[in-house]
Amino acid sequence: MKYVTETTSSDPAAAGVPALGPNHTERTTRARVARLILEYGPISASALGQRLGLTPAAVRRHLEHLLAEGMIEERRSRPQSRRGRGRPAKMFVITDAGRSAFVHAYDDLAANALRFLADKLGEEAVEEFARRQVSDLEARYGASIRDVPPQQRAQALAEALSVDGYAASAGTAPAGGQQLCQHHCPVAHVAARFPQLCEAETAAFGRLLGVPVQRLATIAHGDGICTTHVTSRELTEKTDKNDKQDSGGTSA
Repeated sequence: MKYVTETTSSDPAAAGVPALGPNHTERTTRARVARLILEYGPISASALGQRLGLTPAAVRRHLEHLLAEGMIEERRSRPQSRRGRGRPAKMFVITDAGRSAFVHAYDDLAANALRFLADKLGEEAVEEFARRQVSDLEARYGASIRDVPPQQRAQALAEALSVDGYAASAGTAPAGGQQLCQHHCPVAHVAARFPQLCEAETAAFGRLLGVPVQRLATIAHGDGICTTHVTSRELTEKTDKNDKQDSGGTSA
């Protein structure tokens, strides 16, 4: 593959990425390294180099800076088999400090506004605000998600969320169905104080996908990733069919 020593892409601040280095070029590239670790971590140095087209030396330099700044931390990958030889590969993940660098600067203002709303009008007002917020999300995502086959809607939702800065992905869940993961939450600090935001978002996901969903983990509650289980459409249709049969049997 062709290596480049650095990148000269747009400024990180303009792209919603924190400034992490001493000069423009270094800062831009280091921000891209941090963003990839946020989205795909745990990830190895070689994988980062392949995605960014950087030399191993350049990747190591940026990783050393990010480690020194506490933005990332190092982990060892689990061995694939007992017969595997050699030292476990080094993997890199984002830290809480690194994640915070991506958080919007108006968290405190938003949290104070919601606290004022709750104090003056009650928790119901916060719930209504949360529903209003996700109604805009549904309006923007709805058409693009409805236009794809049902089995592809979780992926379409992940792509739409990523455009809005949630670094989302979708894949098959271990226990069946699908799993929607958000590796970044722009409102995590506010949602930690007002879980109504997460609850409204989860309900919106269910309406957009047209199947039951269940939130398994959230960044707002201290988890590394917001994880939502998406029930398979086949299971939903089977359950609905059984419910109708049971209802018909009872009425008979």
